[in-house]
Amino acid sequence: TLDSVRRRRCLPDENPVKVALIYPPTCDPTAPYLAVPMLAAFLRQHGVEVLPIDANIEAFDRLLQPDALHRMAQRVESRIAELERRPFLPHVEQLAYAALWRVRGVAQVLPEQILSAKHVLRDRQLFFADGGKRYATATAAIDAALRVISAAHAPLALDFTAYRTPFSFLNPDEIKHDAEPAHDPFDEYVQNVLVPQLQAARPSVIGLSVCFPGQLQPAFSFAYKLRAALPDVHLTIGGPGITQLLIRHKAAPTTVHLALGPFDSAVVFEGEHTLLRLVTALDEGRSLAEIPNLVVRRAPGEAGFLPGHGMEDLKQLPAPDFGGLPLDTYLSPKLVLPYDPTRGCYWGKCTFCHYGLAEVGTAAYRERAVPTMVEHLQLLGEKHGTDFFYLSQDSVAPKTLLKFAEGILAAGLKVRWATDLKPERYLTQERAATLAQSGAVACALGVESAAPRVLKLIDKGAPIEAVSDVIQNLSGAGIAAEAMCFTDFPTETLREALATVQFLDAHRQHIAVYIVGEFDLTHGALVAQRPADFGLSATYHLHGDLFQTGLFYEEARASKRPADHARVDAALHELGRGWQLRPYPWAGAVSTAHTLLHYAERGPGALRQPRASGVPMPTLGLPLVPAKFDVEQAAAASQTEGDIWYTLVREQRQVGRAAYATLAAAAPKLRPSPGTYQLNTDQGLPQRVAGRRPSHAGNSTRSSRIHVR
Repeated sequence: TLDSVRRRRCLPDENPVKVALIYPPTCDPTAPYLAVPMLAAFLRQHGVEVLPIDANIEAFDRLLQPDALHRMAQRVESRIAELERRPFLPHVEQLAYAALWRVRGVAQVLPEQILSAKHVLRDRQLFFADGGKRYATATAAIDAALRVISAAHAPLALDFTAYRTPFSFLNPDEIKHDAEPAHDPFDEYVQNVLVPQLQAARPSVIGLSVCFPGQLQPAFSFAYKLRAALPDVHLTIGGPGITQLLIRHKAAPTTVHLALGPFDSAVVFEGEHTLLRLVTALDEGRSLAEIPNLVVRRAPGEAGFLPGHGMEDLKQLPAPDFGGLPLDTYLSPKLVLPYDPTRGCYWGKCTFCHYGLAEVGTAAYRERAVPTMVEHLQLLGEKHGTDFFYLSQDSVAPKTLLKFAEGILAAGLKVRWATDLKPERYLTQERAATLAQSGAVACALGVESAAPRVLKLIDKGAPIEAVSDVIQNLSGAGIAAEAMCFTDFPTETLREALATVQFLDAHRQHIAVYIVGEFDLTHGALVAQRPADFGLSATYHLHGDLFQTGLFYEEARASKRPADHARVDAALHELGRGWQLRPYPWAGAVSTAHTLLHYAERGPGALRQPRASGVPMPTLGLPLVPAKFDVEQAAAASQTEGDIWYTLVREQRQVGRAAYATLAAAAPKLRPSPGTYQLNTDQGLPQRVAGRRPSHAGNSTRSSRIHVR
């Protein structure tokens, strides 16, 4: 019991330590994420009272309400009116004007339709009704709402994978700028929901878990407001997103100090024991300076940390504890729980990879005992009334996965599960059948490329022939085989990029769905450590990017021309006609809760057909309405915007408001166009090519490769 644990650890009964663990936006709103449940389970096991808060789903659910969207519509109207009072529009205002007009119509109708859209996503019968038409309309409504929220806060681009502004996270001033209420769409949730909840709970420690770069700015925005409202609480931050940022600067205390911003400390690498030591030290009034893997403020202007090995013994950790999370709030008709049977990557050699809680490459591979895995799933299923699980880990060894499947069968456990998987020859027809019998619904395979030379450079360890066999074996067993690929690895030619597209096309009867991303260089990848070995003449950061969130490169010899990239995109667009491809996290994206539910309902071929032809969401049958400036001419400023960023990144190699303003001032101004009319409809915003992978890289204007097409 909690009382007995307190007595063993000599915790005071009258004032137990209470920790609030917060998972901030932006992330998948259809299922919980593992970070907070894993930390909560460990702390609770050691007698620490925990208040878990999934602020991601709570904040998005509050934004996706009629009153909130009414406010967004009013904000759109107000900003349009303000811009139309001007005699002309400079470059930046043209971009905002186009974004606002494109959502003006949809902003008016969304408040009346948003509750119905969310109801469809939470109701099993409606979720699958009408051949997917109601689902298509519901997800389109929510995507439209995100466009409205983004335009209302332009130049913000907000979705479920990223939170981007042109100068986001460059330095402390820009972080504070984006945290201001006028620029932060989550401000109302923080001030009116989160702050009162925490004031009532009176925690002594508040921790924010940042798993993806797209969560960094929201986490810091939250923290500045929490610091103002609860000045005596110890604020800490952890997770892969902040770990990778801080360890890059561990030799520069001043930069680390600035990177802490409103936080008192930061947990780097895996956080269970470090967070427990932090909580215990604060409770006992001891110094934090000697806690391994904890970044602390040591003096004004100085911060540092004592490095440790950063890895937990997974076999000693409890199952994730989802108690206290709003499990009925997620946008899904059935709860899909994540579970971590392993940590790290058993292969650990892919040269492009820097993932998770590791300084370079991936973390060392560890496993739970197979009987423990089976027991955990059984207990979680019984407690939360679900039989759907996603094995959330870097990469599970195929031999372990087979033992896991055999353990499920031996226990008579009825579950449905999915996982990421490295394709290996080990996955024969017979073994794939065993996975299927145990409840496997889908396996997302790291195909990467279909070009043998590129695969060798990547050091994938699986020839494309073996990948082909695994796809067919899984598909033949009734398991959805999902293909994860990317183009533009350094020195990849047009022919090699098209080979990946052609491979997907040749296997279209066996591939359930696919993504094709674009290579993005990360600091801890082997490519960044040894660039010359991969045909790169230089890697560099931008002057003005204090925290070095972007890493750029130049090839010694250009492997593709701009026209070649256009050919690859065109080939992907044509390929995408054969699948129902939707933006993350909707059904049609790889390894999402909705995608798994569609497989379970309609089989592994559920998405191997053209997208359901539901009503485009939403259209508004209003007449043409007057606009002071030509909206299409304003939208054309996006090409100029691309040119400006190309100049900054590739030619000047600097970023910042002053450098940007100089180039933007030279762009043509937009004069009024009397008699101009615009359709009062949602014309949409530019979308990625079908099948392209959503990026967690943060600010898209600072990706490692910029094309002006």
